[in-house]
Amino acid sequence: MSYAYVLINCDLGSEERVLSELKSIKKIKETHGVFGAYDIVAKVEAPSDNMIKQVVTGKIRSIDRIRSTLTLWG
Repeated sequence: MSYAYVLINCDLGSEERVLSELKSIKKIKETHGVFGAYDIVAKVEAPSDNMIKQVVTGKIRSIDRIRSTLTLWG
């Protein structure tokens, strides 16, 4: 099993909406709103690194109001 933490910046005031959408993605196991340089941290777990890449690029980054992401692989 592979995992990654995704640090997410989103538009001001859209944090709750983005958190709600992230929670609907099956490979995302945890989400947390945070303060500082990033707005949200999400933990992604999948059988392979390639599947994590697909979740980040195909699902997370396509959510409206997400400005940028930084993925930390484990």
